[in-house]
Amino acid sequence: MSSKPSTLLASYLAELNSHPLRTKAITNATLCFLQEVLGSHIARVPAKRPSPNAPILMQFLARSHVDSRAFKLALYGFFVSAPLGHVLVGALQKAFAGKTSTGAKIAQILASNLLVAPIQTAAYLASMAIISGAKSFEEIINTVKAGFMAVIRIQWITSPLALTFAQKFVPVPLWTPFFNLVQFVLGTYFNARVKQLRAAAARKAEKAKDEGKN
Repeated sequence: MSSKPSTLLASYLAELNSHPLRTKAITNATLCFLQEVLGSHIARVPAKRPSPNAPILMQFLARSHVDSRAFKLALYGFFVSAPLGHVLVGALQKAFAGKTSTGAKIAQILASNLLVAPIQTAAYLASMAIISGAKSFEEIINTVKAGFMAVIRIQWITSPLALTFAQKFVPVPLWTPFFNLVQFVLGTYFNARVKQLRAAAARKAEKAKDEGKN
């Protein structure tokens, strides 16, 4: 009898095969939501305190770091990240389907880094700008310009490693859950790291403000 995890994986892959875009959208939305919540816990971000008269559910969600940003990131995963990845990565897989030579593998890595990654990075940064409150097209463009190289450099390091590993050890039908796992781990780490840096900067600014008063 097959184990429960393998049964769940088989069910997921069957759903992915039958309804690829819908399954990817739900998966990405869930993972983006969890990245934000887990990132806050790992970074030890102080939980927001709702009104004492707020319903118990609202107080529980606040203590759990489930806030509007987490839901906005879930929307990003559902409506932006998943459809974009479905189209771009799907095209990449079709272009190199059945090609197993060393040259083809290198070409696939280069295409991923020079074509797919820049588009996904720009879309990610633009979405984060909107989620963070950007109200004009100029603000969105400035955010993309400011963060593009920093994010793409990370992509250029991690993507070839993950893709090379997948080419050697991961069956093609398992590529989607494998890359989802890689992105989830990295996304959670960077989310937590950014929150820690922001908290440190806020404490430094507050300390400098207090010293200025004295």
